[in-house]
Order: sequence, then structure tokens, then C-alpha cells
Amino acid sequence: MMDLQPTLTHELVLLRPLLEDDFDDLYQVASDKLLWEQHPNSDRYQKEVFEDFFEKALDSKGAFVIIDQKNKNIIGSSRFYDFNADEKSVIIGYTFIDRKFWGTAYNKTIKKIMLDYAFEFIETVYFHVGKTNFRSQKAMEKLGGKIVSYTTAANGTTDNPVYAISKEEWFKN
Repeated sequence: MMDLQPTLTHELVLLRPLLEDDFDDLYQVASDKLLWEQHPNSDRYQKEVFEDFFEKALDSKGAFVIIDQKNKNIIGSSRFYDFNADEKSVIIGYTFIDRKFWGTAYNKTIKKIMLDYAFEFIETVYFHVGKTNFRSQKAMEKLGGKIVSYTTAANGTTDNPVYAISKEEWFKN
């Protein structure tokens, strides 16, 4: 059985389970309005909106804080969710990191340690990405993610792309 909240370490970052006490430090990162400009929830920088996000993250029992190993500061968050034992799959999402780490090795490293861990237990990892979040879409493509479907909105229109990476493909690279 896959533990959705292990502690994952790398020389660059530490991912550990999200705690209630992390709110202030994590909100300091999340309060940057530009962080969310391409995101479907572009108002998440607002404290009341982020409080709801944070509570749901705690309740998920799959959320992490991302800590920069150089200075031990919280620089973002990510999450495992919707583990499916029958399909041997899980979703990685709700990831955000401080803008000063964009375009660096941090995001790739975060995803790498999460994928390496997940593939000890499952065969496929999915990622839900906002349809206007072009930075995240490019990052998924760089990781080797392929669009396998789109979420469907309540009105029947196709919405956000769903990317997948298989265990087999991941370990080929």
C-alpha cells in the first residue's frame, strides 16, 4: 500500500507532510498574486481563498510542504491524491513553488522524487493541469508527460488537460 505522505529527501529539497503550523510560512509563498496568474484558481493568493485550499490540503492526508535544503525555508507545496489501487495509479497536483525557483532545477527535482517514490507502488501517475496554465503544461512535457484526456466540466465542455507518465516510460528516460 502506498503511503500518500512519506517524507521524501533530496540534496536540493525536502518534502514532508503538511502540518497546521505551516500555514503562515506557506501563505507567505502563496500570497504572491503573480504565482497564480495562469492558474484556474487565480484568486488563491487571497488569504481567505488560501485558507480553504490549505484546510483541504490538510484533510487530503497527501499534501506536502516543500523545503529548500539550503536554508530550510518552505518554498511551496504539492500533493498525492486519488490513489487507485485497482488501476495502480495516483495523481500528483496542487503543486506551487515560490517564483524565485521557477526555471530552476527545483520543480523537476520535486516531481522526480515524487515520481520515483510513486513508481515503487503503482504503474501510472496522472497530473491535472489548468488549460491556461501554459508554464505547467510545458513543465509536464519536459518531464515526459503526455495528454491522455481532458476533464469535462458540468456543462459538458472539455476543460483541463490530464497528463500521464507511466512507470515504463519514466524509467526509460
